[in-house]
Amino acid sequence: MDRYERILTLHRLLKSAHYPVPLPRLMDELECSRATLYRDVAFLRDALGAPIESAGGEHAAFRYAVGEGERFELPGLWLTSDELAALLALNELIGRSGPGVLAGALAPFKARIEHLLSDQGTGKTLPIERIRVIAWGERKLDQQVFRVVAGAVLERKQLRFRYRARTTNSDSHRRVSPQRLTHYRDNWYLDVWDHDREALRSFAVDRIAEPQALDEPARDVPEQELNDALASSYGIFAGKPKAWATLRFSQHAARWVADEHWHSQQKGEWLPDGRYELQVPYSNSKELLMDVLKYGPDAEVVAPLSLREEMKIQLQLALGGYQ
Repeated sequence: MDRYERILTLHRLLKSAHYPVPLPRLMDELECSRATLYRDVAFLRDALGAPIESAGGEHAAFRYAVGEGERFELPGLWLTSDELAALLALNELIGRSGPGVLAGALAPFKARIEHLLSDQGTGKTLPIERIRVIAWGERKLDQQVFRVVAGAVLERKQLRFRYRARTTNSDSHRRVSPQRLTHYRDNWYLDVWDHDREALRSFAVDRIAEPQALDEPARDVPEQELNDALASSYGIFAGKPKAWATLRFSQHAARWVADEHWHSQQKGEWLPDGRYELQVPYSNSKELLMDVLKYGPDAEVVAPLSLREEMKIQLQLALGGYQ
């Protein structure tokens, strides 16, 4: 543990303690000698102004003065190596958040993170290249559209926009009360109350055009109602579950699927022969079947029968392309 981290650990120990902390415990927590500890205590008290009280003699101990200790904070921003590692990962995520979507708005914050990532003691830069973030299936997103949409969500204002649906490729104009932004599989979605349809809907933000925040306040929908309508079924498709899918995976694929999170209410079970059976609720079968198909011959749709038949049709159509 270097001096920077020892000072931070010492401060947190003294601030959280309701009694004098014995010298042996401090030496153990800071992984240092008696002489090093006394130097750190002196630096914290004399250079940083910490209200440290000490009891000398055979049973030496330290504490923050009652009343003053609760108010005292270290100047600036002090972080442990674990916290710096978390910021390092966040720094990479910000840098790969999309072509300008968050990068522009968060550029000042990103610069501050990069400044914090330098080692205070030696000036050595932490190895940023040791963290790798790979986006998959990320769609192009207009930065201005994202900012208007996000602003309406946070400011609780109604929103008007033009929307081109992928399934039909048709345009429609919507007036909505935005509820929340959802980041799902490297893409952004907007959960709303649609005033024209008088129902909850979810829109892909990359398909939104000409967004305009209105002066009218947004209608707030309770979180439980949002989750029941938009998050209770498999994937991003809205609607309450119409059935539970039973999926069975081979011994080989089971080692992956058993550790994967498919849905918050999923049920998994190891079968005696080493296969794995997974049950998930679904409303729209499209995304569910797409995810099952990626396992190829290692996956089987067991139930319900309608879903099994739909999968057979998908496989027959796929095979037809190779005839």
